Amino acid sequence: MSAPAAHRSGPPPGLRQAARASAHRAPRAGRRALGIAAFAVAAVLPLLLAPGSPTLDNMVLTATYVTMALGLNVVVGFAGLLDLGYVAFFAIGAHVTASFASAFWAGAADGRGVAVLVGGPAASAPGIHLNFLLILVLATAATTTAGVLIGVPTLRLRGPYVAIVTLAFGEIIGQVASNGDEIRLFGGTLTAGPNGITPIDAIDLPFLAPFDALDLRPWYWFALAMVAAMLLVSFRLRDSRMGRAWIALRDDEAAAAGAGVPIARTKLQAYGVGAALGGVTGAFLASYLRTVNPTQFTFSFSIFILAMVVLGGLGSIWGVVVGAVVLSELNTWLLPGVLDTLPAKVGLDFDLSSVASGVYGLVLVLVMLLRPEGLVPERRPRR
Repeated sequence: MSAPAAHRSGPPPGLRQAARASAHRAPRAGRRALGIAAFAVAAVLPLLLAPGSPTLDNMVLTATYVTMALGLNVVVGFAGLLDLGYVAFFAIGAHVTASFASAFWAGAADGRGVAVLVGGPAASAPGIHLNFLLILVLATAATTTAGVLIGVPTLRLRGPYVAIVTLAFGEIIGQVASNGDEIRLFGGTLTAGPNGITPIDAIDLPFLAPFDALDLRPWYWFALAMVAAMLLVSFRLRDSRMGRAWIALRDDEAAAAGAGVPIARTKLQAYGVGAALGGVTGAFLASYLRTVNPTQFTFSFSIFILAMVVLGGLGSIWGVVVGAVVLSELNTWLLPGVLDTLPAKVGLDFDLSSVASGVYGLVLVLVMLLRPEGLVPERRPRR
């Protein structure tokens, strides 16, 4: 009796658990291998293109948008806090770069220059010129502080009220960028106002030559390295204790509070981390574009990045990457370069790029109807 009973009961519990763990690790290892292969192909691809190719320029912008979308995914996807003013952190990070890597403060210093760990023409130029790695530290500190400050008014708010506060914060920062030339500070002004700040120093890393505007390969590889770092940070955060607290807050705030999750601190951590990632991306984009202008910091840019997160899948790290790539290529290549003649072919007289926001809205509507959880939904653990 005992032998047939033991046979019917199946393998022992320890063996079943080991089999389930092995089956769980197998797809994860496959996804990791696929990700490594994709990065290897992406790293080699610039060698097949001309150094100043427009395609390479689009690839740099796409990688930049991926990093920014991953930062917003921390706030919206992990913690479930709707943020409509994410462009503010882009603006703060960009202005930190403009302030410490240009001749903007030359007037305040009576034409004298301050250079720290930089070479080339920037070492003897007027203004303040810091090494780009130091600028990243300053941008991270500034945007983290701003993220915590914007998180404080939202501690007792939920749903659309959080969106209204973040929207107002983004608009305030945009107005400060536009009218900061009227605010006197340290013998100069807070910003350059509508004129913007240009030119901004190129990236100058230790043991490497300064990046050249005519050779976009180093810019692309640096942006790709930022994507890899953002992915690593995102995965580590999602699987950490803090990440689990964010997900619990997103799923049910009342239940999370009842389980002992500190709601106020968890929200502030989400805003601070998301803002820091956005500030790093803003610092890089300012250096790449060589200019900072208030027209860059509009509400539509926040919606553009948010659409990437929603399109890929809220909380899905790989989904956000896919959504960012799709919308970025739609914005920089498909609409202006491929579909620009489509209205004329059907007898209409308008520029398709001028209605790009409507095209993004149509794409989101179709995705919400066909795949409500996004192109690559978040993989929730099963019991």
